[in-house]
Formats: sequence, structure tokens, C-alpha cells
Amino acid sequence: MTEKEQKKATIYDLSVVSGASASTVAAVLNGTWRKRRISEETAEKIISLAKAHKYTANLQARGLRNSRSGLVGLLVPVYDNRFFSSMAQTFEAQARKRGLLPMVVSGRRDPEEERNTVESLIAYSIDMLFIAGATDPDGVHQVCARAGLPHVNIDLPGKNAPSVISDNKRGAEALTSAIINHAERMGPLTPEDVYLFGGRDDHASRERVAGFHAVKEAFFGVTSIGDIQSTGYSPGMTQLAFERFFELHGRLPRCFFINSSINFEGLLRFMGRHDGEAFGDIVVGCFDYDPFGSFLPFPVYMIRPNIAEMLERGFELLEQPVTTPQLVMIEPQLVPPRTALEGPLDALRDPAPTTELAS
Repeated sequence: MTEKEQKKATIYDLSVVSGASASTVAAVLNGTWRKRRISEETAEKIISLAKAHKYTANLQARGLRNSRSGLVGLLVPVYDNRFFSSMAQTFEAQARKRGLLPMVVSGRRDPEEERNTVESLIAYSIDMLFIAGATDPDGVHQVCARAGLPHVNIDLPGKNAPSVISDNKRGAEALTSAIINHAERMGPLTPEDVYLFGGRDDHASRERVAGFHAVKEAFFGVTSIGDIQSTGYSPGMTQLAFERFFELHGRLPRCFFINSSINFEGLLRFMGRHDGEAFGDIVVGCFDYDPFGSFLPFPVYMIRPNIAEMLERGFELLEQPVTTPQLVMIEPQLVPPRTALEGPLDALRDPAPTTELAS
């Protein structure tokens, strides 16, 4: 095969052979040609030439015949924690099961970046969008609404679009009950022994705090004040909160609720700077699941949100013609200490292991 035959066509090559401008070719290939009032005849010609010349960025062109690209987007705030990485893995599997091609992007907990990222996805003519844990879901909604893009909120709700979230209050009640009952079996417990670390002023945190306080007040019969250490979703700030508590009291609380796996990382950083006496008798609850945390030397109860069910319900909502705001809550799972659950990575098909050893 010659070098010329191996070279793939570009937009500018297609512009030359079609006689259309490069911007017209780009509009056809990214699915915006109707908005620019380009004729269907011109669009069909460019699509045909793109196929003939093996133009690779052709998913949008394929969708011009049925007004669908086959692309579905997932916007997450970050990648580097188990919750959102598991969500991305599960989302990809569910999208492919439906014959769709998934696109996963991050908004980095920045409202402006969230909106800009979604605008970029829309330029690729995605068919629908899952908005997971957005800092400003209603701002993202406005971008989607202007483009007529079907969308659903996952994990954190918005006011203007359907939302599928964990039942954070019930999950927090189950988690708080578990850690208080466990700690009480180890010795007498007072309200001052039970704290909550992490989170911010968002819907999930508010619901978790409400569930935490409801159980604590029912158990002790008193209203608690000053038992929340709000640190945002930052390992560094959470570590600092533990350090300050330790400096003030000379110990950690006997029993505490951590608002996410990101905040849980702050506890691990604190542990790395102190010997075992600082956390020898603690009982911990974490509203997130990581199997490694479950096997620490002290009891760690965890809440695992049902990611698969949330995404399944999200797809169901997007497949319906009705897009009015509604809130669907999915009950999460309480995971006791010393428990390793299966996850989306268990579905991966690795090559069969070999018994041969290198010589």
C-alpha cells in the first residue's frame, strides 16, 4: 500500500473533492448542517465522499440519515475516586448494551467548566446527557435546553430536569445507626462521642446531615450542636479537621460519620502522621464504598450507592417523551466491616491465565 493510499482524508481534502467550503464540510460532519441551512443534497454528497475517502470522524455523518449520532455523554466532577470511576465503567457498559457509544468527561467541580464541557459535547451531536454530581446542574440544564438535548441528573438533583439520586437521608440513618450501635457495644457512649466530618452545602450533604442528626437525637434524646466538621470534598481540608480535633481533645471521636470516600482519604492521611493509639478504639462510617477501607484494623461501615440502578432509571427517563422535573430516589446498600463486594470490573474479560513460566 502506498503512502498516499494510507493517508486518511481530512476535512480540507473533502472540501476540495466536494467543491464545498471547509466550514460546510465540518457542519455536515458534526451534525449542525440543518441549523446552517445547508441543503440535504449537499449533506448527502459530503457524507458519501467521506465514506468513499475513509474519513474516520464519521459517527456524526452516520447519524445524519436518522437524526441520531449514537453518542451519549456522561459528565462527572472528577475521575479519581471509586464512586465516579465505577459510575463511568457502569455507564459505558449500559450504553454499549443499548448500541450507543459513551463519551465520559469531567467538569472538575467548576460551574463554568461544566457548561463549557457540555457545549463541546453538544458540538459532537450527542443524543443525550447524564449529568452526575454537577456543582451547578441547573446551569448545565440551561445549556442543554437551548440545544434541545435530552438530559438527566444523577447523584445530585436539579430543579429543571429529571433527577435520579441515592436516598441520602435513609442511607445516612442506616449508617449512623450501625456505627452508634457498634460503638455502644464497646463501652458507654455520649452525644459528644459522635461526630460527622466532610461534605459541603449541597443536597446530598444536607440530607446526610439530616439523617445523621435524626438517629443521633433519637438515640441520645438530646439535640446535638457543634458536631459537624464541614470540610468540602477535599482530602487535605478533611485531614486538617482531624488534626485540629486531635489537638483540641487529644484523641479522635469514638464514633464518626465521614461524608464521602474523598473525605475518607483525609482520615487516611491523618493516620499516616500518627501512631495506632490515636485511632485504636474508633468506629467509622463512610457514605461511599471502597473495599480497601473495609479491611482497616478498626470497624468501618460503608454505604454503597446503587450506581447501576440509578443509571438504568436514568436511561428509562430519557427514553420517555416526558422531560418534566421529577425526583427518583434509589435506596443504597449498607456494607458491614470486612466485606468486599463485586463491582463493574468483575465483568471485564481478561485472557485466561497461563501456567507457563518464563525461562
